[in-house]
Amino acid sequence: MSVRQFELLADEPPGAGGTDTGPTPTELLLCSLASCFAMAVAHAARTRELELCDLAVHVEGEYDGARFGRLRVEVQSSHPRDELDDLVHAARRYCYISNTLARSPELEYAVTEPPAPHA
Repeated sequence: MSVRQFELLADEPPGAGGTDTGPTPTELLLCSLASCFAMAVAHAARTRELELCDLAVHVEGEYDGARFGRLRVEVQSSHPRDELDDLVHAARRYCYISNTLARSPELEYAVTEPPAPHA
């Protein structure tokens, strides 16, 4: 997959018919949530002129059939807990991924023509 100037690879483990040459799409979804929320917490900290040198965000998902039934976002830092709680609360307003997941968007599917080959 191409995203701007980057190339991303997604695959499945051999037991699911893949070659295990990249993360699964569901792993990429969890990574997207973790990275977006980490950036949102860091943004909330910067707006308060705070620095979180050891910020880490981990996301776990519980499968419910062919979807996640539950996602858990864990934020870790040695920063004082009460201030970190406030940053997490503020970050919830900034994180596009968690906001999208919390309020399911309309999902549309379409079959389109491939782009014309370059000469």
